[in-house]
Amino acid sequence: MTTEPTPARQLPGDPQRFLRSGRLEAMPRRWRDKLAVTRYLAVRAMPVLLEPVTERELTDRLSELTLDPAGLRRAMVDQGLVQRTRDGAEYWRTERTEYDES
Repeated sequence: MTTEPTPARQLPGDPQRFLRSGRLEAMPRRWRDKLAVTRYLAVRAMPVLLEPVTERELTDRLSELTLDPAGLRRAMVDQGLVQRTRDGAEYWRTERTEYDES
């Protein structure tokens, strides 16, 4: 089954080109692509800056966006987009990205 790529997927810097039906199936290999995808999905999963969410809630949100929610959560923390409590019970997005609406 082949699908016609949308114009957004054809842009070289657009993280949506790595998504299939709105979901990330595998993290891109290139660092700048990984960074763009992680920043984009962080905004989709946590649209409100500094809003705390439980680990379970974040995992559920990320499960809708990727096959590897724990890996994406770790990437968001490693890149400094998301902070967490010491025990990992709560997470919140700390960085505004180019994918935020305003």
